[in-house]
Amino acid sequence: MSEDFRLDMGAPWLNLLATRGRHFGTQPIERLPSADRLREWLALSELTPLAPVTDADLDRARELREALRPLALGAVDDLAPSAEQVRALAEVLAPEPVHLAALDRLHRSAPPTAAAAFARLAHQAADWLTGPLRHDLRACPEQDCRGVFADPGGRRRWCPSPACASRGRVRALRERRRGES
Repeated sequence: MSEDFRLDMGAPWLNLLATRGRHFGTQPIERLPSADRLREWLALSELTPLAPVTDADLDRARELREALRPLALGAVDDLAPSAEQVRALAEVLAPEPVHLAALDRLHRSAPPTAAAAFARLAHQAADWLTGPLRHDLRACPEQDCRGVFADPGGRRRWCPSPACASRGRVRALRERRRGES
């Protein structure tokens, strides 16, 4: 189902990028059409805020997603980010206190607001984009997708979407057959 969330990209911040599918195609798939869907995505990402999620939060989530996309693709393509791209991410990196509790396992307190949840995602993205994990980032070669995913083994060619892999394999088969003719 096209409205299903992609939670298999390798990290929550990468999953946020996947909330808009086929981003570079003629008919992108918006998986965050409402504040309710954002709340659902945050819950699945274990980032449920204590405060209700609003339409303004939805706008901020989409802004963060689209601020992260060129930074992630730039990291994959080994391109330096622009000052504006860095500034857009830095605006979300508000200081957030960490409250831990030792229960059945180590727990971190829920974010008080959606903005605090976005700050956690932005921190995770900044850690990936500035540290050694940036070398694990790959972009799907399907031109309408270009989904960024984590590939620590360095062996994957396409994003986790079966559709992208299938289209790529079919195209490769057709090219081989054309070459044999």
